[in-house]
Amino acid sequence: MKAAALTGICKIDIINIPDPEIKNDNEVIIQIKTVGICGSDIHYYKTGRIGSQIVEYPFVVGHEGAGIVVDTGKNVTKVKIGDKIAIEPAMPCFKCDQCLNNRPHTCRNLKFLGCPGQASGCLSEYIVIPETSCLPYYTDISFEEALISEPFAIGLYAVNLARDIYNKDIAILGYGPIGMSVHFALKLNDVKNIYVTDILDYRLKKALLNGAIITGNPLIENIEEKFLQNLQNEFDIVFECCGKQEAINQAIRLLKPGGKLLIIGIPEFDNWYFSADLIRRKEICIINVRRQNQQGSDFLRKRYCLVIVLSADQISPEFFPLKDKLQGELKTSPADPSLC
Repeated sequence: MKAAALTGICKIDIINIPDPEIKNDNEVIIQIKTVGICGSDIHYYKTGRIGSQIVEYPFVVGHEGAGIVVDTGKNVTKVKIGDKIAIEPAMPCFKCDQCLNNRPHTCRNLKFLGCPGQASGCLSEYIVIPETSCLPYYTDISFEEALISEPFAIGLYAVNLARDIYNKDIAILGYGPIGMSVHFALKLNDVKNIYVTDILDYRLKKALLNGAIITGNPLIENIEEKFLQNLQNEFDIVFECCGKQEAINQAIRLLKPGGKLLIIGIPEFDNWYFSADLIRRKEICIINVRRQNQQGSDFLRKRYCLVIVLSADQISPEFFPLKDKLQGELKTSPADPSLC
């Protein structure tokens, strides 16, 4: 079968790889219909690594996907041939101390689609995954809308970790798919006092259309001055969604004493730096968000399916077939120069 594989820094090619086979009775083969490109995929594409996870070429990335079940192991009961599914890319062991304490997203033996050293990704014609990674859906939504459930789940999980969000002043720093997912999750919880930053003006226009009170571009505006003049005090919660040190510094300055900083963005470097003086004097609570933890929670799954139905048409993603743009070097989108 064909797959789009990383073959070097800023290089991706269409290659032939073996068709997947069912080796365990709980496995399912999925015909991939659509795949989203995550910021982490871009990191692997641009630098060949995220921290200690280093690509060995060739390697197939991609973990945001949707498709159709085409074969099942004999013990599979959750899905059947012909079912449409959204893919849950995390494949925990369900046996270690983390899994047994309801933390499968930090499983000691985790395998994650498109993660070097763990599992090949979704940018291929077919994949094989355990049935626990299949999220069947029966509503009339597209494959593109179904795959959005994965980044939306991260936004919902981050908002859940923030806990007390009602009537709070909240800033989202970075309005790519994850920042937008956080925004929709906040709206789902009836939060209205939302401020947004990004360095791309078209994203800021989208944020305003989606209900942000005020937006700002930190490359051309003094964000602290612009945002704080509209608040009685500083922000209660800041979601960092872009993986930039400048955003971390800004978040600390924007937060009020006792405020919460949730770090979702994945940086291209190894170490964050914080002002010990400010985070100590303000007693800032710093929360790292590791993907999402909603396995086994039907309630939260229903919530992010609701977000898909309400909001997928507002994202306006760019679509392209593999054969058109992924042979040779992936080209940078004119609207978004973040690729390479």
